[in-house]
Amino acid sequence: MQTINDAIHWWARVMPDALALDFVDDRVTYLEYRDWSERIAAHLIHKGLKPGDRVGICAGNSLQYCVLILGILRAGGIAQPLNMRYTSHELAEIIEDTEPRMVFADEDRIARLANIDVETVPLQSVFEHRHGEPATVAHQPKPDDKVVIIATSGSTAKPKGVVFSHRTMTGYVATHVMEEQSIGKGSRVIVPAPLSTSAGFVQLIHYSVLGCSLFFLKSFEPQAFLKTIVDKKINGFGGVPVFFEALSKLPEFEDADLSSITMATSGGAPVTQALQDTWMKKGIVVRQIYGQTECGGNGTIMPEHLAKMQPQKCGMGGLFNEIAIVDEDGNRVPPNTVGQIIMRGPGNMVEYWNNPEETAKTIKDGWLYSGDLGVMDEDGLLTFVDRMKDIIISGGLNIAAAEVERAVLCSGQPIEECLVIAAKDDKFGETPLAIVYATGEVDVPALIAHCNEQLADYKVPRYVAIENEPMPRTATGKLSKPPLREKYASCVSELTRVR
Repeated sequence: MQTINDAIHWWARVMPDALALDFVDDRVTYLEYRDWSERIAAHLIHKGLKPGDRVGICAGNSLQYCVLILGILRAGGIAQPLNMRYTSHELAEIIEDTEPRMVFADEDRIARLANIDVETVPLQSVFEHRHGEPATVAHQPKPDDKVVIIATSGSTAKPKGVVFSHRTMTGYVATHVMEEQSIGKGSRVIVPAPLSTSAGFVQLIHYSVLGCSLFFLKSFEPQAFLKTIVDKKINGFGGVPVFFEALSKLPEFEDADLSSITMATSGGAPVTQALQDTWMKKGIVVRQIYGQTECGGNGTIMPEHLAKMQPQKCGMGGLFNEIAIVDEDGNRVPPNTVGQIIMRGPGNMVEYWNNPEETAKTIKDGWLYSGDLGVMDEDGLLTFVDRMKDIIISGGLNIAAAEVERAVLCSGQPIEECLVIAAKDDKFGETPLAIVYATGEVDVPALIAHCNEQLADYKVPRYVAIENEPMPRTATGKLSKPPLREKYASCVSELTRVR
């Protein structure tokens, strides 16, 4: 069989005492990981979980979170990581759509579910099944069983749920390990992303299936992250460029022994030559890749020798992953011509949950239409140009501008029009800037307070600009962002941060 659980069973058999998960103050071996998840699976089935039932998890990174995911899959359920920073309003929208059988939540977040019609379970209860007799689980997962629904922020106001199966997730891993052989059985990998994001969830599955030792921190804090790399002799990690920049600015960076690192990848924003040069002084080449949630993670592979010379490029199609650039009619374009990036490979999503219309727009004849613009040179190397989808990437987290715009317009303020664009930010790379046209005086503190109730904190605008005239529009009457992006490109420093 080709399932995620099969892989964990294999490692529990051939290297039972090998470290699987390390959370600083607690850890498990592969045998403990397997046996604990089996007991969880048996418990979930006893509670009435049926194959295909969804199980939500709203929590920060923790050992019990990881083991619960494996238990859900073993029982035939579909794991649904819920963004740990979502408000009750955001959680209610998603839960209404996916109708999970139950939702596990940690102490910091369980109160957000109090007024939502769903069974809630304290995440700490997972520890009740850590020890005990081996469990007998009759259900056997199948390769094409759906395993996860990951919310992604696209150009729509509401997140879409990206669905993967055992086959697509293990297919993604198998392809990557053949392409990138510096990370495999026994490698030590640090995961900086929240498990509630696609980056965190995919890395958990990816490196567990490979038999690696995974190291987690509660959150990304540069000093602790760098210390873990050095002390634990980490072999690989990936993150957005602002993570690499934050590490390189630490006083400890210059003398830190990073010789154990064999793979460092970055995505979500361009890798500058200056950033590359800084890390190359430590003997590490930062390899930019291109990908998105819908393709399982990385859609390209960037050989180290090419990344040294062209850090701004995102690599090429892989062993079984194809990548192409097409025009508006879906026809291939010549090299060095801007068009939409499309991909196909074993790791592509199965569908958007409960959304056949958007699924049909995104997957055509086996190709995944990214909604991003790129250009490919004569050697097949991709350069990311811009997002066709209106997304702001803040600290590695995707924000749908439409979702923020909806919150602003529903704030009760006399706002007639609103456009949200990305403003440059030293800490997060990008942050939301709300530009509004109002027919009366706008109470900005009240506007931000409303957004704080409706949106996760990272989505709430840090800048608000008020226009005295209606927004520019296209020839078809749609609000037009390019003129405003140009207008505000260099004047963010003149605006006052509102939070």
